[in-house]
Amino acid sequence: MDLTATTTIRKPASELYAFWRRLENLPTFMSHLDEVRSTGERTSHWAASAPFGRTVEWDAEITEEVPGERIGWRSIAGADVSNAGKVWFVPAPDGVSTEVHVLLVYDMPGGALGKAIATYFGEEPHQQIDDDLRRLKQVLETGEVVRSDGAPWGKRARKEFPQRPAQPLSAEELAKGALA
Repeated sequence: MDLTATTTIRKPASELYAFWRRLENLPTFMSHLDEVRSTGERTSHWAASAPFGRTVEWDAEITEEVPGERIGWRSIAGADVSNAGKVWFVPAPDGVSTEVHVLLVYDMPGGALGKAIATYFGEEPHQQIDDDLRRLKQVLETGEVVRSDGAPWGKRARKEFPQRPAQPLSAEELAKGALA
């Protein structure tokens, strides 16, 4: 399965690259990732949630790296889910923002049947990657994933990212901000 997605984030490419390159940051916006741990300069161990309460794990290596511009990776032999990907950061036409382009390639566990089951349970892969990039944009531009009062609990069934609904700052938060 090949997945592609793009978003524009109002930050310089160098900052986005540095955030993504620190692989431990990825679970802050990728809902299926439980943990990513660097095991070497170009290697890492990943753990992710899978349908039916399962966890899948794999080791990965960085296969391509151009600081400030792009990162490519692939799983190492023996992975529960064979995968590869690339993310690249392109300055946007406004001269301030950066376009983030992602390509993911992986073998869907269970093939076409696995994809159908995942879709049925609300885990459609194309939607997931779009949602992940939306959360990345929120984390980098606002410091957190924000929910509106209209959908304060998000995807409650998946217990996705504990968050609070959007709301005005309290008097205490306003006072703290005035001191900063």
